Amino acid sequence: MDRRELLKMIALVTGGVVIGGEVFLSGCKTAGKADAGFTAENIALLDEIGETIIPATNTPGAKAAKVGELMKIMVNDCYTQAQQDAFMKGLSSIEEASKKANNKSFMESTPQQRHDLLIVLEKEAKDFNKIQSDKDQPKRDEYNKKGQPYEFVPSPLHYYTMMKQLTLLGFFTSKTGMTETLRHIPVPGKYDGNFAYNKGDKAWAE
Repeated sequence: MDRRELLKMIALVTGGVVIGGEVFLSGCKTAGKADAGFTAENIALLDEIGETIIPATNTPGAKAAKVGELMKIMVNDCYTQAQQDAFMKGLSSIEEASKKANNKSFMESTPQQRHDLLIVLEKEAKDFNKIQSDKDQPKRDEYNKKGQPYEFVPSPLHYYTMMKQLTLLGFFTSKTGMTETLRHIPVPGKYDGNFAYNKGDKAWAE
């Protein structure tokens, strides 16, 4: 799957431009930025959040793709300091939301409780991101007029949106996602406009 097309798909699904997407395409750099300070517990939590978003079925889920590790790399290497801060604060916020809703941490919650919590956060994120987008619009228009749209750095999205974006990005660029969930041919063959499709076939990775 082409990376730019994947980013467009993720943006459509999550309702916001993929944070760090352009930096990801051009090659992330760590120079001049502090490490966000991920712990093993943070990564384990992110794996479980990812697994709730893309659970294992007849194919492996996000946890098998080690999306937590990918999130650590992306946040450290491709996020601005403000985006890093928002993401890391989100780790505490999701635990607080879980305890408020279920009287237990996210890790202690049942799969259904985790799912229900993320549904609530999805709506919360949609409203939050709309406010952020409206606030950014004048500055975005200014960069567009200058012909410099890729130099515009948006305000951080809701932490759940960032986690969902990175879950999708990590999963669908992983070996697990590319070869076990999508169909993969290492070397593309000839174009066949009449290639047979059977109901239930997996989408192609490329």
